[in-house]
Amino acid sequence: MPSFDSIFNAFVTILVTIDPPGLAPIFLAVTRGMNREERQQVSVRASVIGFLIMALFAVAGASILSVFGITLPAFRVAGGFLLFFIAFEMVFERRQDRKEKISDVAVTRDHIHNIAAFPLAIPLIAGPGAISATVLLSGSFQGIGARIALVGIILACLAITYLVFVLSEHIDRFLGQTGRSILTRLLGVILAALAVQFVADGIKALAAG
Repeated sequence: MPSFDSIFNAFVTILVTIDPPGLAPIFLAVTRGMNREERQQVSVRASVIGFLIMALFAVAGASILSVFGITLPAFRVAGGFLLFFIAFEMVFERRQDRKEKISDVAVTRDHIHNIAAFPLAIPLIAGPGAISATVLLSGSFQGIGARIALVGIILACLAITYLVFVLSEHIDRFLGQTGRSILTRLLGVILAALAVQFVADGIKALAAG
């Protein structure tokens, strides 16, 4: 089984890349006009779909990479740069603007049909950053027990995301614009540090190989 530090770092990495507090106002935007029961259904479906996608990459991430002839250290470096870019967007609040544009397109085109799958599950929950982080972490969680632990971490993060969706109105009102800005920047700095660590570990593995 992985150490407590590994589990905690994996939990923080996945949670930050999903960014549940940042999804609260987006969830309210794409479900506007729905009643509480309809929002509940969207919350459950989006969380389940997001979990299944991320669990697939947690269990079979290395196999998926091998099909394309990509080594894990190379993906670790590339994924680290991608996570750093997402952290950069979070610090300078560009990611939130992009998410709002995605939600606007979904509402106008599909009239909020199937929004649990798009844009909530993909790409807002299981987006490129979250999937990359999951594949990177799967390389450190070797063995059946470790993979089960990683899937459990993903389940915990998606449970938190589900709770954020359910409590989105209260969270958005409590944080306000200033609170969301501060929290997003803080999480962005943490993610940037984790991304640098991924790149450093990847370069070290490539050099050793």
